[in-house]
Amino acid sequence: MSLLSLAVLAPVVAALILLLVKRGAAILALLGAGTGLLASLGLLRGAFLGNAPQRLMLPGLPDMPLRLEASALTSVLSVLVATVATFVLIYAVGYMRKDPEKTRFFATMLLFVAAMQALVLSADWITLLAAWELIGVSSYLLIGFWYAKPGVASAATRAFLYTRSADLGLYLGVFLLIGASGTSEISATLATTGTAAMIGGLLLLVAAIGKSAQVPMQDWLQRAMAGPTPVSALLHSATLVAAGAILLIRVAPMLPPETLFIIGLVGGLTTVVTGLIALGERDLKRLLASSTSSQYGLMFLAIGAGAPVVALLHLIAHAAIKSGLFLGAGVFQHERGSTAFERLAGSGREHKRIFAGFVLAALALAGIPPLSGFFSKDAIIAATMNATGAGWLATLAIAGTVLTGGYMGRAMAQLWQGKVEEAKPSGSLVWMGWGMAVLVTLAAVLGAGFPALERLLGAEIDTTLAAEALGLGAALTGLALGWFLPADRLLGPLLPWAREGFAVGGGMDNLVMRPALAVARAMNAVETVLYEAVFVFGRLNLRVGRGTRISDEAGIDGFIFGLADTMVRTGQKARRLQSGLIHRELALTIVTTGVIAAALFAAPLFY
Repeated sequence: MSLLSLAVLAPVVAALILLLVKRGAAILALLGAGTGLLASLGLLRGAFLGNAPQRLMLPGLPDMPLRLEASALTSVLSVLVATVATFVLIYAVGYMRKDPEKTRFFATMLLFVAAMQALVLSADWITLLAAWELIGVSSYLLIGFWYAKPGVASAATRAFLYTRSADLGLYLGVFLLIGASGTSEISATLATTGTAAMIGGLLLLVAAIGKSAQVPMQDWLQRAMAGPTPVSALLHSATLVAAGAILLIRVAPMLPPETLFIIGLVGGLTTVVTGLIALGERDLKRLLASSTSSQYGLMFLAIGAGAPVVALLHLIAHAAIKSGLFLGAGVFQHERGSTAFERLAGSGREHKRIFAGFVLAALALAGIPPLSGFFSKDAIIAATMNATGAGWLATLAIAGTVLTGGYMGRAMAQLWQGKVEEAKPSGSLVWMGWGMAVLVTLAAVLGAGFPALERLLGAEIDTTLAAEALGLGAALTGLALGWFLPADRLLGPLLPWAREGFAVGGGMDNLVMRPALAVARAMNAVETVLYEAVFVFGRLNLRVGRGTRISDEAGIDGFIFGLADTMVRTGQKARRLQSGLIHRELALTIVTTGVIAAALFAAPLFY
């Protein structure tokens, strides 16, 4: 088995075994994820050594085989997914220790990881579409994992409907690109130019907006916090929400300047709007969710500035940072039973080591040197300063950086200040702490590996002193404001709008979810009517059938059988006339001839 197939199949096989044996959930989950990680690392090693990309081709549609390929870019993405997934699952061993449904949880998480690996390694659009669907289904199951709790089912449904509505853009964009290029191979379709490239890029942008929770479809992500914390950590860092950014990074070489500028504006608007929403949040996990949209907005800004590799570097840094932040939030939630700031006040002083890790990740996200976020964020600012429309894009990037510092400063302040409660001893914190520790360490040191990744991907990223100064100044300003000022003073009259998610006309609930549910209810009503009609016609047909059977048995069958009996009896009687006596037969002949003659002579009398 090749490393390429093992990276995808290891989590799938582990999930299937887990569902069959229903024992050793944690061990099987770690074994499947760890094996996939080793395979991904092997693919990345081959890319660094300059080996030819591994490829796997399977039968698919006519003239459109299914393809997986471990190129330099896809190998990096595969390692990213596998690394975050493995350490999130290590954390989940402790977090889900007492949950009676942990078998279902770990099996679904493994399916989620396998689907994401298939998506990042796909080399044709059909495979990518299938993987895209699988991550959508898996995320629905994971967000709604605790479906019996109030609000959980609606949160999962909202996430599913929002992303599914935007997925229409992916299907239309893919069909357009396949039609324009005559092939489903992704690398070949990237040679598309002109109007097809522009329209196809905009359609793919629609899909990316939905998956990466960009304006105006950011609301679903804040409400997807109903699932377990490991789900949030994986979903926000390297899987579902990352899919939109990964899609645009992969197709960036095809996109014309007009489409790139629109992508940049969408990202810039999102990083500001969702940054303001994060500042107004009163719940730690919802704040982190809003910050996810804001950070992916910065990635969209980098793509729009014509620097997709910079977006990739920030994606890598953000995956380690955000997963570490969510895992830290899960520890505080585990001890206090809530992620509301009023319940978490002072919890950082209870668990100083966890809080130290949280602070390290928060500073990395804000862009403080020498942490990983500093290198990627400054590269984004530098890219926007040199891009077409720099006045807009650079301004939005700097504003997003200030806001990042602001909401992370506020989160740290909320966790540190307040009354300290007696901590509950919990052996599960060992697993949770180790899972978080590795990801926070990566968040701190990954920046040192960025030059090697740039060489691997054949990109040169230049940052300027001006960009570094602006980025650091913006980050420090935001941190100070977030730590010292309350939300009402930071946002002023914008606070109510921020806490409502800047929803206009009811937001996307009114524009997407409720219309979709109304259509679903209408279709259900139509189906019910059709079912009743079919049932009525079915009963009528049964009655007609029974009547026809009775008619056949008592009417036609009776007549035919009666006629046959009559003919049989007539034949039996006629057979008696065949006696073999010549004088008797001559007599019958004479009598018959006389009757016929009498009839002939009597016929004229009746005319």
